[in-house]
Amino acid sequence: MRLEEDHQKIKILNRLVSFYGFQHWWEDENRISDWVSMILIQQTTEKNAKKALDRLHNHLSVTKLIQLDELVLQDLIRPAGFFKQKSKYIKELMHWFYNNGSDLSTFHYYSTEELRKELLSIRGVGPETADVMLLYIFERKVFIADQYAIRLFNRLGMGNYKSYEDMQKSFNHLVKDIPYDLCKEWHSAIDMHGKAYNMNKKMDESWLIDNL
Repeated sequence: MRLEEDHQKIKILNRLVSFYGFQHWWEDENRISDWVSMILIQQTTEKNAKKALDRLHNHLSVTKLIQLDELVLQDLIRPAGFFKQKSKYIKELMHWFYNNGSDLSTFHYYSTEELRKELLSIRGVGPETADVMLLYIFERKVFIADQYAIRLFNRLGMGNYKSYEDMQKSFNHLVKDIPYDLCKEWHSAIDMHGKAYNMNKKMDESWLIDNL
């Protein structure tokens, strides 16, 4: 029974990707830029996070962000909201990375579970943000069980998920045998669909479950 349900979930996710296409989120050559944006996007809109990131464009390196005066950093990221909190989160993230050699290859030998625990130890990094970082910065295949995902699969009658952890337990194993690039697009397609649904709550979603 579980294998059949897993197959159905995978078909739904792949249909979403086919419909919305590859979004190529967080593929900036400057990984620090993408990484900082994952903090800025918390509790705000993509538009406001981008404004804040654009204002930081001259400071997007580990050493520059560490050396940047915190009040100046707060002012620069003000458009993203919660700027006092987020400035501290950015500082702590950069200090953590600096103390680990400022080299992503350092983490190749960590298991995904170990690396996740490390990320969760950083102030401002919760389960969802940690998994986004694992997926897009550290290239680990994980399932992002955000609110868009929870609401979608609850609507489709594919579960009754009440929390991030609850859904991830049911979905995270699905990423094991799919390509990394597709894993990234599962997340983006879910979010694209969620935003479209929020604009039209009468949207017909039957195509996602027809002939599963």
